[in-house]
Amino acid sequence: MDLLQKSLSFTSITNLLSRRRVLAGGVIAATAGAAPWAQAQSVPPHLRFFNPEGIQKPAGYTHVVEALGPGRTIYIAGQLGYDATGKRAGEPGDFTAQATQCFENLKTALTAVGAGFEHVVKLNNYLTNISQLPLFRDVRNKYITGTPPASTTSEIPKLARPDALLEVEAIAVLAMNAPVVPLK
Repeated sequence: MDLLQKSLSFTSITNLLSRRRVLAGGVIAATAGAAPWAQAQSVPPHLRFFNPEGIQKPAGYTHVVEALGPGRTIYIAGQLGYDATGKRAGEPGDFTAQATQCFENLKTALTAVGAGFEHVVKLNNYLTNISQLPLFRDVRNKYITGTPPASTTSEIPKLARPDALLEVEAIAVLAMNAPVVPLK
C-alpha cells in the first residue's frame, strides 16, 4: 500500500497530467465509423484532417487530425507576444500586436525544424480575455490559410508575464523522410 501511495502521489499525478508533459500519440483523436476526409492541396500526405459526421463542423479548426505512419512530431512551447529581445509587441493592451508576435514566434520555431503552418496539427490557445477571440481568429487566419488544425482555446486569469494577453502552443508533424534542419 505504501508503494502505491508513493507512486500515485498528488504531485506525480499532477506532473503526469501537466499540459507540457502530456504527449499525444500518432492519432490526436479517434472516431467510430466512417468519416469524410477533408484534404486541402497544402496538407502534407502523411496528415489527414477531418470532421466526423455526428459532430458539428467547426469554423476555424478541425476536430480530428491523424498522423499516418512514422513521422517527426514537433512540440512548440507556448509563445507569448514578445520578440527575440524580450520586448512586448505593441502598446500595453494591444491584443492584435501580441497575437501577431505569437504567430511570428511560432513561424520562426516551425521554420527552424523545416516545417510550416501546414504541418501544425494542434494549437492550444490561452487568452486572458475570451472576448478577444474574434481578434485572435483574425490573426490566426492570416498564418493558417489551409486546412485548420485541431484547436482548443481557454480563458485563463493570467500568464507568466503580467502584461501578456495570450499564449499559443503548437504541435506539428512532419513526414519521417522530411529533411532535418541542422541546429544552429
